[in-house]
Order: sequence, then structure tokens, then C-alpha cells
Amino acid sequence: MTRRSETSRMKLLAALGAVALALALAVLLTRPAGAQGKRALRVTAIPDEAPNELIRKFEPLGAYLSSQLGMPVKFVPVTDYPAVVEALAGGHVDLAWLGGFTFVQARRRTGNAVPLVQREEDAHFHSKFITRAGSGIATLADLKGKTFAFGSPSSTSGHLMPRHFLLEAGVDPDQAFSRYAFSGAHDATAKWVEGGKVDAGALNESVWKKLVDEKKIDPAKVVVFYTTPEFHDYNWTVRGDLDPKLVQKIKAAFLALDPANPQHKKILDLQRASRFIEARPEDYAGIESAARSAGLVKD
Repeated sequence: MTRRSETSRMKLLAALGAVALALALAVLLTRPAGAQGKRALRVTAIPDEAPNELIRKFEPLGAYLSSQLGMPVKFVPVTDYPAVVEALAGGHVDLAWLGGFTFVQARRRTGNAVPLVQREEDAHFHSKFITRAGSGIATLADLKGKTFAFGSPSSTSGHLMPRHFLLEAGVDPDQAFSRYAFSGAHDATAKWVEGGKVDAGALNESVWKKLVDEKKIDPAKVVVFYTTPEFHDYNWTVRGDLDPKLVQKIKAAFLALDPANPQHKKILDLQRASRFIEARPEDYAGIESAARSAGLVKD
């Protein structure tokens, strides 16, 4: 080997070593203080909003859970709703933010997924049907022959329950609409309606309120023309084989969030929650029944 090639080889090894060291330092620096070597609680969420919004909502909650549990908490993003179910079933995540229908799918897929808590608002949730002002759409029946946007196919408040109540009103989306499509997320549905991509759409009431409050949608231009009856929706679910002691600590941490505590209130506000309450599998029996009636669940 020539001196030049030996020198080049040494430079390459040094460069690789520097990269490895930088990566190792990056990993250490992104772990919570004192958490090196500890197993992380892996958390994910259905992508019902834009990815940057999901991260913004999670960061303070993740820091709080880490402090309460004494372990690092890591957010694991996924590309779509089915990926959340598969991540939970495959043991790739420990805790997941699910919609009611996604929970039903996860429970059916795993047999033992456990709903821990839900926002108090989720026990009395609604979907909003929206259209542009002046569209002439004022009732569900007026949607016949129109174009329409659902959220994700697996969304409770963006697809399943809107479809369920449409069918109850005698409006079959597969026959009554001139065309319908899936936007993939609630905020995207609102933008589709606002931009005229579709005549109307359905999204969850919590995201609708946030879009109006943050002035991202003008309620004078995009209007609600129908609000569904209430149903159970979102919850935080753990995989069934997670350590029971850890499960109880996670539940206790959520239930301890107090709106009278300013730091807790910031977390609750980002989660659009007044407080968290316990959730039970039977809370979602109505969701499963609606999914079966709509042909979205088959035994």
C-alpha cells in the first residue's frame, strides 16, 4: 500500500469515527437528563392532523409523562391510520392516541388493547358537516348529487359516524353523491371545502373549533349546516401486554392533569381537553355497531 493510499485510508477512518461520535452524541443529547440507558415509552397517534401539529401537541405532554413515569418518552410518527393499529399489534409502540373506530380495529386486531383514558369531551363527541356559504346546501338531503370529502377511511368522526348518520337519513354516499374522496385529515377536509375542491365535507368538532378559533377558517365563508348526535370518540390506548404497573402509572398521570395548574392547563389546552377521565372498552360498542351496519367491519 502506498503512503498516499494509507493516508487516505486513515483520513476516511477518522471521518467515519467523527460521524459515529456525532451520532452517538446526538442520541445522548436527545434523551431526557438522567434517562440514558432506560427503556423509552413509545407513543404514537393517528395522523388526523398535519404532522407538525401532532408534534406540537405532543411535546409538552411527552415531557410531562416522562417526568411522571421516570423514563424517556419517544413519539413515533406513522403515515396513516392502519399503521397505528399495526404498530400497536406488533409491539412497536406502547401507547397510542386513537379514534373510536381505530380503537375498535385495534381491539379486534390484538384482542387485548386497553383504552386507558379519554378527554371528558370524547364521551359526548360530534361531527360537523360543512359547506361554503351560499352553496344551497342546508340539510343532509341537499347533498344528493354533490361532491363530498371525508377524512381518513378509518376516522371515526371524519368518516364512520358521518357515513352512519348519512345512511340513517337515507343518503347513501356510494349512490347519492356525484363523487366523494378522502382528504386524509380533518384540517385538510376544511381546506378542501373552503377552496371549492368539494361542495361539502365532514370533520370532527374539536378540529373545527380550533380552526375557527385560530382564524385558519372563516366561519362566514365556510359554515356548519349539520351536527351529528353524540358518540364516544378518541382515547389513549395501551397494548395489552404492557407491564400493569406501568399502565397504572400512565393512567394516573393523565388523570392527575389539573386545569387549575397553569402548566397542566397548557397541556390540556393543546390536547383540546378540559380534563381526562377513565375509558372502558364498552364505551365503544356503539362505534363497532355503527361500523358493522355501514359494512366497515365484517366478522
